[in-house]
Amino acid sequence: MIRGLYIGASGMVAEWNRMDAVSNNLANTDLTGYKRDTVVFKAFPELLMRRMDDDGVKRIPMGSIDIAPIVGKLGTGVETNEVYTEFTQGAFKETGSDFDFALEGEGFFTVLTPDGERYTRNGSFVLGPESLLVTKDGYPVLGEKGPIKVKENNFVVDQQGNVFVNRRFVPNDHRLVSRSENEWDQTEKLDTLKIVRFQRPRYLRKQGSSMWKDTEESGSALVIERDRRPKVHQGFLEASNVNPVTEMVRMIEVNRAYEANQKSIQTHDTLLGRLVNEVLRA
Repeated sequence: MIRGLYIGASGMVAEWNRMDAVSNNLANTDLTGYKRDTVVFKAFPELLMRRMDDDGVKRIPMGSIDIAPIVGKLGTGVETNEVYTEFTQGAFKETGSDFDFALEGEGFFTVLTPDGERYTRNGSFVLGPESLLVTKDGYPVLGEKGPIKVKENNFVVDQQGNVFVNRRFVPNDHRLVSRSENEWDQTEKLDTLKIVRFQRPRYLRKQGSSMWKDTEESGSALVIERDRRPKVHQGFLEASNVNPVTEMVRMIEVNRAYEANQKSIQTHDTLLGRLVNEVLRA
């Protein structure tokens, strides 16, 4: 009976962790590039139950066997095994801004932070100090040659992630000539966005603001080969892969499972109280 209290308590803790993940998903529904989390459970080892009154040993030529008949198995509880991130593709939202990018396929943009390189699917960038392409938090976006320097209305990024700039200027004026179809042959390749992948992306660690950090389990970042690079869409953003309706249904499921475990504990507590106050007194 005491075991039942611990089994119910382990279920409540597991559902509490599941509720944290669902709540976090709902809170980040509108965060660009966010990937939903799901909690994976693992059961404790089960106990094999036998009838005690038939316990005994039968001798055979090769040794002995237990002749107690098996009643069944008894679960001993559950625990949270891991919080797994689902890297499914999010929907595209067209913005029309030259500084917005979305990745179609596996891969991450690389960002330079004070703590080292970090990786993100959030392609909402802006023009920062010294004409650097930076995140909303001011972290430089990296190309394969280093931080990328551009100017407003004078660069374009193709689907391979190549960054081209227009070098044509109006004589005696520093303003750029408006781009037209016959002027693109005068552009110059500046750099290529550093898009990376990981051997085991499920072990990446979230850092907030749709950023991830590599770990020993995930392996180091690998620059994606040209023929395997995801498509880069300029003027688009990738929405989160969270479905609010589905998450609300999961939240209801978690609440009901939590209440079921709670009632199980209350029932065991009531029965234990009756055992102590009524049966043992008799």
